[in-house]
Amino acid sequence: MKPSTPFSLQPHNSFALDCFTDRFIEINQLADLEQLTQLSDESFYILGEGSNTLFLESQAPTIIKMDLKGITVNETDDAYVLNVAAGENWHNLVCYCLEKGINGLENLALIPGSVGAAPVQNIGAYGVEFADVCYSVNYYDFTNKQMLELSKAQCQFGYRDSIFKHQYKNKGIITSVTLRLPKVWQPKLSYQGLSDLVPPITAQVIFQQVVAMRSAKLPDPKKIANAGSFFKNPIVSKMQYQQLSQQYGKVPHYPQAEGNIKLAAGWLIEQAGLKGYQQGDVGVHKNQALVLVNYGGGTGDELSQLALFVQQQVQEKFNVNIVPEVRLISHNGEIDFLS
Repeated sequence: MKPSTPFSLQPHNSFALDCFTDRFIEINQLADLEQLTQLSDESFYILGEGSNTLFLESQAPTIIKMDLKGITVNETDDAYVLNVAAGENWHNLVCYCLEKGINGLENLALIPGSVGAAPVQNIGAYGVEFADVCYSVNYYDFTNKQMLELSKAQCQFGYRDSIFKHQYKNKGIITSVTLRLPKVWQPKLSYQGLSDLVPPITAQVIFQQVVAMRSAKLPDPKKIANAGSFFKNPIVSKMQYQQLSQQYGKVPHYPQAEGNIKLAAGWLIEQAGLKGYQQGDVGVHKNQALVLVNYGGGTGDELSQLALFVQQQVQEKFNVNIVPEVRLISHNGEIDFLS
């Protein structure tokens, strides 16, 4: 535990926003969890690496920084079973697995953030989601001061969604995840950029291709402050997709199991004429319209107003609502919608 007042969060969010908290709590060992008392009565936010967070104001709520570390690997006859502490870096975990000859996470390479944030968002990329590799999630309940093990089914994973955004939101904290990766590896090659790879195809080949594609599309937060993909890809009905196709021709799309269609939010934003658009010190990235950036000196309010403008322009042109994937944090804690 390391409280400090006031504590600058600028190094702890990839938008590099200059904001402060009056209470910063680090969790370095499980024993620290017992000291998290009366949190239900105060505003707080559980912070991983800040790579998917937009602080809307200069004042932030109490921050709980999960910094538990450790990876253990066990084997069954047909799978590797990994328990990974929530404070581990996700991309480093992917690299660790490949070095150990454990395949299955390569499509999720270079996704920024911590392991503890992965189940909350049900992170995903290039045809694979966290839910596909999850066996269970270990979760500390604040009220009962008990450790729970939630199965994959109990986590209620959906597209960038989980029980941790709903029933268990702010009721506790993820301490570790357990992943199950089959020893008989099957490459996932359905997404463009992977489907045309030339054999022999290995997990390392997929990893390198994913890293190359993400690096080409997404700006490095260390060079230009951003939080990666700002908006979720919207899901529309098949009828609405057909109407859009008739009007706009070839529309990038991804059929869903339930019959709906997922659209590419970046394409919608670009077609609305906003790629490279700038408002003062913030803007839409010139190479990837799905990314909002802070060019230096921007504020959380300026970024939220830009995001609202982008939403409005896409709604007016396509009658499609795009919503933030980035988590929105006010001085009272997380909020669901921009306003």
